Amino acid sequence: MMIARAKGATQEMKPRIGITPSPAEDVVPHGTSYRNALSTNYSDAVEAAGGIPLILPPQHADNVSAILDALDGVLLSGGGDIRPALYGDESTHPKTYGIHDLRDSFEIALAREAITRDMPVLCICRGIQLLNVALSGTLIQDVADQWGPEIQHRQSELGIPASEPSHTVVAEPESLLARVYGTTSIATNSFHHQALRDLSPELVAIGRAPDGIVESVERPGSTWVLGVQWHPEMMFRAHEEHLRPFAALIEAAVGAHREAVAADD
Repeated sequence: MMIARAKGATQEMKPRIGITPSPAEDVVPHGTSYRNALSTNYSDAVEAAGGIPLILPPQHADNVSAILDALDGVLLSGGGDIRPALYGDESTHPKTYGIHDLRDSFEIALAREAITRDMPVLCICRGIQLLNVALSGTLIQDVADQWGPEIQHRQSELGIPASEPSHTVVAEPESLLARVYGTTSIATNSFHHQALRDLSPELVAIGRAPDGIVESVERPGSTWVLGVQWHPEMMFRAHEEHLRPFAALIEAAVGAHREAVAADD
């Protein structure tokens, strides 16, 4: 299947998109190794949309400013849960998992600085939750327990392949989400057990699942910031419309790069 590259993303000006990985610890016979893991779906989607994917190790939180100097856009990826204390929860739900404090602190600093610079940011699954927390929002620690079981938001429990949709998201008309996808009804996959609870005052909910869970946000104060709760990087090969968030990110990054170059001239 041929996938069109983003408008404006030429060979001479491919924007550099930084992607956050998931830290992991491997215990092997010769010792313990620490790795930064990232599904190739993310980098493949960025590349297919016309960008250059670069992985951002969270061990370099002190260098966020220098890291962003080298980028044209940011992609906050999926992964484990965020420490509840960061959004004011005094207890940790039994199903909360995969907390990594270094990743939390790095990504919060990265998101805040990227927004301060008005850089294009795409936030996927954990990414939309991280964005909300970074901007003073809160999370539902377990949707089935603390919201309701109307929809199974982990479609793997239903045996549905990752590349296929399990529910629809209704986008607000004229929202960034509706403009990116070209429709107000989007068939999405779903692999999360947490979700946004109290929305950051800086964000606007622009897409919801049938059970009312917020599935997409934008930040009106930014030129281009989009958060989605699903995983378009798992779907774009089988359903070409799910390349559109990446293509829109690349187009926004090309525009931001051109403005930066013009400002330096």
